[in-house]
Amino acid sequence: MSDTQLTDFLAACGQRIEAALEAWLPPEQTPPAKLHRAMRYAILGGGKRIRPTLAYATAAAIGLAPEQVNGIACAVEMIHAYSLIHDDLPAMDDDDLRHGRPTCHKAFDEATAILAGDALMTQAFLVLAR
Repeated sequence: MSDTQLTDFLAACGQRIEAALEAWLPPEQTPPAKLHRAMRYAILGGGKRIRPTLAYATAAAIGLAPEQVNGIACAVEMIHAYSLIHDDLPAMDDDDLRHGRPTCHKAFDEATAILAGDALMTQAFLVLAR
């Protein structure tokens, strides 16, 4: 794979996972809205997306269409986001910034961040189950 092909593949995977995550996450306005805003804040619009890209690369290597692993890719990314939210909490690393913007507990509050992380992990299992 050439550098250009790799760059294109990474970009395509990034766009695919953003769209798939958007589809699997509850809309911001759906009650409890603050929790859903925090979930979306923590996972959408950034990050390297290495884990879902590996899921798509594995699919390509074994001849599966990317659509066949969207759920797996989303679940992996949701669990990763959950771990980052909890790692950033005051009782853990107490980080204020992630990817140049306030961490979830700074943007919302500590209780909402904990619930957002837990909800993303639970959502990951829902996605896998469906």
